[in-house]
Amino acid sequence: MEYNNLDKAAAFKKLLQCKPFDIKTGLTKERIQKSIITQGAGLSYSYAAMPVDSETISVLQDLADEQQVIEKYKSLLKGDIINLTENRSVLHQLTRGNVLSEKVVLDGTDKGEFYTAELKKIKEFSEQIRSGALKGSTGKAIDTVCQIGIGGSDLGPRALYMALEGYCTGKGIKTLSAQFISNVDPDDGAAVLNGIDAETTMFILVSKSGTTLETLTNQNFVIENLKARNIPGFDPKKHMVAVTSNTSPLASSPDIVQAFFMDDFIGGRYSSTSGVGGVLLSCAFGFDVFKEILDGAHESDVAALNPDVTKNASLMDALISVYLRNVLNLPVTAILPYSQALIRFPAHLQQLAMESNGKHVNRFGKPIAYSTEPVIFGEPGTNGQHSFYQLLHQGTDIVPVKFIGFSDNQLGQDITIKGSTSQQKLLANLCAQIVAFARGKDDEDKNKQFEGSRYSSLLFAKQLTPKTLGALLAHFENAVMFEGFLWNINSFDQEGVQLGKKLATKVLNGCEGDEVLKAFVDLF
Repeated sequence: MEYNNLDKAAAFKKLLQCKPFDIKTGLTKERIQKSIITQGAGLSYSYAAMPVDSETISVLQDLADEQQVIEKYKSLLKGDIINLTENRSVLHQLTRGNVLSEKVVLDGTDKGEFYTAELKKIKEFSEQIRSGALKGSTGKAIDTVCQIGIGGSDLGPRALYMALEGYCTGKGIKTLSAQFISNVDPDDGAAVLNGIDAETTMFILVSKSGTTLETLTNQNFVIENLKARNIPGFDPKKHMVAVTSNTSPLASSPDIVQAFFMDDFIGGRYSSTSGVGGVLLSCAFGFDVFKEILDGAHESDVAALNPDVTKNASLMDALISVYLRNVLNLPVTAILPYSQALIRFPAHLQQLAMESNGKHVNRFGKPIAYSTEPVIFGEPGTNGQHSFYQLLHQGTDIVPVKFIGFSDNQLGQDITIKGSTSQQKLLANLCAQIVAFARGKDDEDKNKQFEGSRYSSLLFAKQLTPKTLGALLAHFENAVMFEGFLWNINSFDQEGVQLGKKLATKVLNGCEGDEVLKAFVDLF
């Protein structure tokens, strides 16, 4: 297996000659019907409004084959060292099932059995919390869980919780409230703590290393806040669990009720299907709901093995993204879910994509001569239509869009106004936007002229369920992975976040003679 830069691939040179398909005139009923790939768990992907025809797709297939992306995916699944920077395997897919049905043994441990054992611990703990068998220190049942973490320890779990809160309510599933403290800004922690009952809250401290400065600061902020309440019989130590590595200081800390383990093979932004998301989601919604998320993600992971790009949604998504970025030179992508439940999903995908593939060197540390990850942003429709869609429709730059939509809402509540329900109006707007972006509109008044040829894809399903959410999550994780293989970069380290952390520590140590740092500090 070879790891070569994108611009060294013969197929990429052919791709540079591929003219974008004219979606303004070529978007037809037949094209829409033929441009669908079935994903796992009832999720489907449409690329009908993307600028690729059969000729371009054939070259994209050649590129995927030449860059050996499926072979590299299999290598990852087998536990080979993929993250060269940190000399680590990458095993987040294994947290939701063994895709290849082969044992992955690292450091003398069967990792599949390890993750399964942690799932069992999560199941037992969450059942104790939800049944009331495990109570707080003053004898009251737990009705709130609060996650203390930052980055991948917050964004993914928060997005998934918000995505399913309405679904579980609509299904009559007992739901515990979930809160999140992430920012080291004390106003964040104070706002959350001021709104909770300490006696009925279990805090989940998430830090793989057990040394993350922001997280440990917030842990102590919480403890001091709770102590200051002077609640008779209250013991903060009986209201905190940890998700960490088994070698971290938190693993055997006397200040927590229980520790759940992850390892260095699970990157933070890929950790939602590990204990990082599992403890909170299982407590909030029940382990069965979390297991459905895992099952949906596993179905997507299996589907991502298909070498035929027309039958592999994640791979097609990645290939088209590379075409947009490296042939059409488009530097920004919008992710627009037409579901209020996915309000924080774009924020999670920002980290997933930009932290993974925002790299300027290849996986061997050599500079590359082509662009990598575009800037990602997003907001749910229809809110975004009244915000930034003006630029998407009539701005000077083309911004490709990834739409997400569902036939049915989650809560089952709706109203009919002027002959249509709210859900019908939502979907009418979604479909209208796809066509408006693609076809545009001619007008003698140039203020009302829409150029069209604005590209978009669509991920859609009947309803946003736990299983569909898992498939959606894994779709994007696997697309990001495939992009990394195509660009020949390491999608699994994040050295770019380290410099600022080091300088912040320097500031806290008095700037250590750095006059530039001190000059900015003196502004405050």
